Amino acid sequence: MAAHRRLLPVAVVWGLFAVVGFAIFITYARLPPASLYNVSRDGLAGGASRALVFSNYPVSLVAISLAWLAADRVGTRRARWAAAAATVLCAVTAWPGVVDQHDLDAKPVNVLPAVGVGIALVLTVLAPWEWVGRLRLDPLRIGIAVLVWLTALVWVAAVLGFYFPGDVLLGEDIRRGGDGHLAPAVHRGDHEGLDAALLISAALILTRYRARVFVTFLLSLALVYGLFVEWRDFWFEQVTKRGWTDWKPPSVLTPHLSVGWALIVAFALLLTVALRRLEAPSRPV
Repeated sequence: MAAHRRLLPVAVVWGLFAVVGFAIFITYARLPPASLYNVSRDGLAGGASRALVFSNYPVSLVAISLAWLAADRVGTRRARWAAAAATVLCAVTAWPGVVDQHDLDAKPVNVLPAVGVGIALVLTVLAPWEWVGRLRLDPLRIGIAVLVWLTALVWVAAVLGFYFPGDVLLGEDIRRGGDGHLAPAVHRGDHEGLDAALLISAALILTRYRARVFVTFLLSLALVYGLFVEWRDFWFEQVTKRGWTDWKPPSVLTPHLSVGWALIVAFALLLTVALRRLEAPSRPV
């Protein structure tokens, strides 16, 4: 029972990814591609294709940190080599064209990050996780999580294959999109806003563990990046599409030289310093 209790927070991270991944598989298998977003395959092949891409983005972005957190707890050279292999494989996701928001059909290269995710999962199961008690920043974590998932409700409905009803959060209302065409304000299927909510949630949970500095930075980067992405997706769908303003937050979905990405990196560095000063010792024991 004690072992299960120690594993619970990490299991929640994997559980969130598994539940959303399964929902993606079912939704993309049962709905025609024309009613989804930038996919062309239907049936079981369509579901498996989109789920594979989901394993790349956002899952592989968190799997790197999970692999190193687990490897440090296993404590063997073999585990660290496995974490290094998972890092290289998962990092393929960042290569241009591997995950393209304009073409979300799976490609052979998408298998590589998925293998890295599998390695991270095995390491997670093998690791002897410690129980983490209450930490100083936990109330802030809870507040952020509540706000993030209230915002994500419309995307939860979408990934289940439904339109969110009513005008509180635009769902099935017909609005003019960025391409000038009329369409439901929130398309069915997976959204980058939901992916961002998963990244934020994983980072909130995993930053509670003692970690190497670069792992803390990666998790801080995932948290700040996720907040920026969710903010932009929500703003475009719920503010811009209502016609309240033409202004949109800068696009930061893919890394590039920009003010938005400079702010993300700067905030991630500040968060890393804050986490290590307020909560975590320098290395796991």
